[in-house]
Amino acid sequence: MSKFFILFLSISCVLACTDDREILEPGNLVPKTVMEDPTISSITINGAKLHAQAFGPENGTLIIVLHGGPGAYFQYLLNVSSLANKGYRVVFYDQIGSGLSQRFPYAYYSKFGKDAVDKVFYDELNGVIKYFKKRIDQKVVLLGDSWGGIMAAGFVGKYPNAVDGIIVGEPGGLTWADISEYITESQAFKFFGETLNDVTFADQFITAKNDEHEVLDYKFGLISAKNNIVGERVPDIGNLKVHYRNGRVGSVIQSAMFELGEKYNIDFSEGLDQFQNKTLYIYSSENTVHNDEWAKKISSSFKNKEIFKVQGVGHSGYFDQQKTWKIITEPKVLEFLKSI
Repeated sequence: MSKFFILFLSISCVLACTDDREILEPGNLVPKTVMEDPTISSITINGAKLHAQAFGPENGTLIIVLHGGPGAYFQYLLNVSSLANKGYRVVFYDQIGSGLSQRFPYAYYSKFGKDAVDKVFYDELNGVIKYFKKRIDQKVVLLGDSWGGIMAAGFVGKYPNAVDGIIVGEPGGLTWADISEYITESQAFKFFGETLNDVTFADQFITAKNDEHEVLDYKFGLISAKNNIVGERVPDIGNLKVHYRNGRVGSVIQSAMFELGEKYNIDFSEGLDQFQNKTLYIYSSENTVHNDEWAKKISSSFKNKEIFKVQGVGHSGYFDQQKTWKIITEPKVLEFLKSI
């Protein structure tokens, strides 16, 4: 993205700010959340209003889809909804502070300290499962991509009997040391590089305080484009775009969780030795950081696992590329689901 485009966009935003159209007014810089737009489908979990969608029969095996981030959104994973046609109940939700879900200030997350992941994400996931589970004997499977895979691992380490299986796509790491190394090696820009310069250039025209979510999310979105290092592509969800609202990233939740992870050295592999149910570990051929050696290292924490490498795509491509999902990933996922 060139500086000229950033300049044009920034000045356009500034010129649009009148008494009736302030830059921080919901919907001007980024899509509205469920708090501003009542037409967006939502559920309320632990006092937070979350954007959510569900497909398939209510009594089918429950598949809870966990998006990347922290702070991303579920829409890029909508190809997975095709499992509903096979009798599964597929649930998508934007995690707290993410996508189109309700925003909270930084202090809301930081107050939990070392227990933030438990109190923010695991309690929320327990609530989502409880909300959608209709039968005591209804099976539950977590399907997580990237951060969602890390979250799934940490959750079953803490609650090993809560789900019947997990599917994880390229979790960058489980210990904080591995997560930090993966992020360092896979980031698409270097400090003082062109992308970061574009963002700081925009700072001259658009600034924000710590909890001005619209501006912070907008600016964060400028550096959330596809990443050539990990082989990412623009998501292809075909005719599912009818369900797709413009994605929005959550800057505050990501910042808070990364700082807390760094401070408390969070270990998402803790307790995984107690999880005896099956794990399907998926990774891609085009992610040069999450290569064969890295997949072997990170997957070693899962006891009852199958490792599956998807050719021809990069990070998230096994889920977000429609052709790859239909021809390669979905058949493998269905085979796994039938085995649990």
